[in-house]
Amino acid sequence: MNEKLVELSGEFDKALAGGGEKYVERHRKRGKMTARERIEMLIDPDSPFLELCPLAAWGSDFQVGASVVTGIGVVEGVECMIVANDPTVRGGTSNPWTLRKSLRANAIAMENRLPCISLVESGGADLPTQKEVFVPGGQLFRDLTRLSAAGIPTIALVFGNSTAGGAYIPGMSDHTVMIAERSKVFLGGPPLVKMATGEESDDETLGGATMHARESGLADYLAADEQDALRIGRRIVARLNWRKKGPGPVAAPIEPRYDAEELLGIVPSDLKIPFNPRDVIARVVDDSDFDEFKPEYGNSLCTGWARIHGYPVGILANAQGVLFSAEAQKATQFIQLANRYDTPLLFLHNTTGYMVGAEYERGGIIKHGSMMINAVSNSRVPHISLLVGSSYGAGHYGMCGRAYDPRFLFAWPSAKSAVMGGAQLAGVISIVSRAATEARGGTVDEEADAGMRAMIEAQIEKESVPAFLSGMLYDDGVIDPRDTRSVLGMCLSAIHNGEVEGADGFGVFRM
Repeated sequence: MNEKLVELSGEFDKALAGGGEKYVERHRKRGKMTARERIEMLIDPDSPFLELCPLAAWGSDFQVGASVVTGIGVVEGVECMIVANDPTVRGGTSNPWTLRKSLRANAIAMENRLPCISLVESGGADLPTQKEVFVPGGQLFRDLTRLSAAGIPTIALVFGNSTAGGAYIPGMSDHTVMIAERSKVFLGGPPLVKMATGEESDDETLGGATMHARESGLADYLAADEQDALRIGRRIVARLNWRKKGPGPVAAPIEPRYDAEELLGIVPSDLKIPFNPRDVIARVVDDSDFDEFKPEYGNSLCTGWARIHGYPVGILANAQGVLFSAEAQKATQFIQLANRYDTPLLFLHNTTGYMVGAEYERGGIIKHGSMMINAVSNSRVPHISLLVGSSYGAGHYGMCGRAYDPRFLFAWPSAKSAVMGGAQLAGVISIVSRAATEARGGTVDEEADAGMRAMIEAQIEKESVPAFLSGMLYDDGVIDPRDTRSVLGMCLSAIHNGEVEGADGFGVFRM
C-alpha cells in the first residue's frame, strides 16, 4: 500500500503543478493568485477542502487535473461546491475532461443542495477540441440555471478573462463579482468584433468590469483586487441565510478505538486473498461501534448499522468476494430497511461479482442478483461507495458502482475495477477462440494464444488500476486509507444539506 501511495503522490503532484513552473511564475508576476490559493483564501481558516477528481485526464494528452480545481469547502460556515479555473493551464480553457469534471461538480452540487461558487478565469473552449466540447458544453450553463431554479445559490467571482461561452457563467449566476481593470467578460473579443462588424474596440470598453458594473449591469459587485473579490464572495455567502434541510448528527463524534494507520495493512497486495471488512469498519466508524445485521446469513456480505462523525449509516461490505443468492437477498432486505429509516448507505467494495455455475443458475442467482440491483437502483437514501479491493462485473453494479449514481464514489490505491479480472477475461477469450478454431478443423497456435492472453491481461491490468479509472472520472478521487473517516464525514455532512428520505417503493422483485 505504501508503494502505491508514493506512486499516486507523484501523480497528484502533477495536478498541483498546474501548467508548470514557467506559467505559474508568469501568472504570479501579473499579481495573481493560483486557483488553489484563491480557494484557500475563500474558505474558512483552518477548514479542510475536499478536492474532487484531482486526477481527471490522467493518461490522456491533457494536463492531469484538466485545468480546473473542484471540491467542497466551508465558506462562512456553509458547505459549498467550488469550481476554480486554472489559468496556468492553457489559459484555463475547457477541454473534454474539464467539461466532464465541471459537470460532475454541478451534479454533486444539485444532488446535495450545495451553493456553487465559480472562480472564473478562462479563455472558453479549447478550440482544437471544439468538436468534443461544443455540443455537450451547453449543459454547464443549463446546470447553473437549474441550480438557481432549485433554490441553490450560484456565485461567480471573475478574476480575469471570461470570454465566449465562458461569459455565460457570470451571466447565469445569481451573484457576480468582478475586479476593476482585471475582469474582462464578453461574448466576442476585439478581434472577433472587428471581423464581424468592423468595429474597433479594446478589452476594457468591450467587457471591462467597470463597464459591466455601471452600464450593462452584469456585475453586481466591483472589487478592487483579488483579495477584495474573495472577501465579497464570503460576505455573499454569509448573507444567504442558508440552512441545511437534512437532520444534523444524532450524537457527538467519537474517534474509533483502533488506529487509522492500521488501515494501510488490511488489504493484501494480492486481491485474491480475502480480508475481513470488519477490520476496515472498526477503524472508520464512531467508537468502532458496529451493529451487524444477519451476521449468520449470507456470510460473503457484511451488513450493519453504525455512525460516522455522528451521522447514522448503513454499511454493506463484501467479506469474501463472491456474491451468492443469500447475500443478494440479505442486501435487498437491508437496503429496504435503510430506506424505511431514512438512513444513508455506505458500500465497501471487494467483490469479484455474482457466483456462476449450473447449481447457482438453478438456484436463481440471476433473479436474486437482479433483486439486489433493483434495490440499489430504486433506493432514494444517499449512497456513498468506496472501492477498497476488487470491484468486478455485475458485483460492481450491485454494490452501487458509478452508473448507479452514488452521491460520492472514492477508491483506495489498492482498488481494481473492470468487467472481470485480467486472467479470467483472457481465459474466456482463449476458450472461445480455441473452440472457433477447432470448429473450423484448424489447429490452435499455442504460442499465439499465450501471446494473446498475456496482451489481454496486461491491458486489463492497466485499465483497472485507480489512476486510470480516476482519470476517466469513474470515481471522485483516490484517497489515502488513513483519510477515509474524514472524507466520509465531510461527505455525510455535505449530503445533509438536502433532505434525506427513503423510497416509498421499489420495482417488482422476482421471487
